[in-house]
Amino acid sequence: MAIWNLGSINIDMVYALPHMPAPGETLAANSLEQGLGGKGANMSVAAARAGAHACHIGAVGPEGKWCVDRLTEYGVDTRHIAQMNTATGHAIIAVDPAGENQIILYPGANRALSADQIGQALTAAHAGDILLMQNETNMQAEAAEIGRKLGLRVAYAAAPFDAAAVQAVLPFMDLLFLNEVEAAQLQDATGKAPQDLGVDDVIVTLGAEGARHFDGRTGTATDIPAQKVTPVDTTGAGDTFTGYVLAALDRGLPMAQAMAQASRAGALMVTRHGAADVIPDLKEVQDASF
Repeated sequence: MAIWNLGSINIDMVYALPHMPAPGETLAANSLEQGLGGKGANMSVAAARAGAHACHIGAVGPEGKWCVDRLTEYGVDTRHIAQMNTATGHAIIAVDPAGENQIILYPGANRALSADQIGQALTAAHAGDILLMQNETNMQAEAAEIGRKLGLRVAYAAAPFDAAAVQAVLPFMDLLFLNEVEAAQLQDATGKAPQDLGVDDVIVTLGAEGARHFDGRTGTATDIPAQKVTPVDTTGAGDTFTGYVLAALDRGLPMAQAMAQASRAGALMVTRHGAADVIPDLKEVQDASF
């Protein structure tokens, strides 16, 4: 089958600073690293590296061709990425010697998608395929409704978290990914626990404690432990986990096995610096010893 990911594509520009700038201060950076990022791009790369046919639906600006080329290089189907006249989404990330960071995010082309583009892409989808979304593009509710009508399994990673955005897609949702803070925020907004949202499968990631699966059909919860590692950078770990879960489900693995494999991928990811460019492939995950 295939995973259709309506997702963001960002250029991550990471500046190492001697300290965080004070208001009005001009500060020279010690270094600049540029890489492929965006929650959507990360998840597409993770799904592709986990062995799935990952089809990315998104957009870049005139300067973003290298991002598309990089996605293609990593095994992502990029035929449904449009080039817009607006700038490619990008993040300006300032990091101090202690590892603290500040991020300025410009959505750019990620918020310029059209209904025609999404509809045209999904005409190639088949019932039983997975449609994935995150809150870094426009057209989420519209795409979710199309996905439900086409018989796709609709999944949503609720980040960056916005309660209204989640509630707009909940009626069409089959699988919801949240972290522990987002789960608490959504429960405050809806008055419902994860297993009572009307979603078949809700996965809540718990950081170093692992992840919990709530089965909305039975009301049961299952915990999947995390591997014990020393993290150096948590960027993209949750995205890697999500992409790996969906790729494993697409291959027919049961939920507990899919989450266990994704947990191993996330553990490897936090031992590396970077985002999409350092997501492990399936062989690395299977061969890893923790």
